Amino acid sequence: MTADEHRARLLALAVPAGLLGGAYLSQYGFGLYPCEMCWWQRYPHFAALALAGLAFVRPARALVWLAALAVLVSGLIGGFHAGVEYGWWEGLTACSTDLAAGGGSALDAIMNAPIVRCDVAPWSLFGISLAGYNFLISTSAALGIFALLRRSGDPA
Repeated sequence: MTADEHRARLLALAVPAGLLGGAYLSQYGFGLYPCEMCWWQRYPHFAALALAGLAFVRPARALVWLAALAVLVSGLIGGFHAGVEYGWWEGLTACSTDLAAGGGSALDAIMNAPIVRCDVAPWSLFGISLAGYNFLISTSAALGIFALLRRSGDPA
């Protein structure tokens, strides 16, 4: 195993572990409960964590490639979610609410609105939401892992 492969494995394990740790810290430590799309971002990180962990038990480049792909998927979901939060496009789920879209009364829309909405960022830093940070960190990390694996030899 080359040094680049080892770095790729570490990155594939550390990024989802760190981002999931941050998500759970923000949820249980600061009361920022996840919406439906937040959960969608967590699922690929769970898969990446398992794949990268398995790559330490049984070293296989394919496992690291798959972990990087899972991290990338989470980042892309985060990019979509951030776009919903910023109002660039509409979300796909019922966790985004538009009073005018339902055709019903405003009271019904309010009463049936989800408790944690996907189209409202509960926290941001420098104008970037948590979903936006997931996009930036995950896509950068996935591209870094791909580059390290590619530089170290054959793709699989």
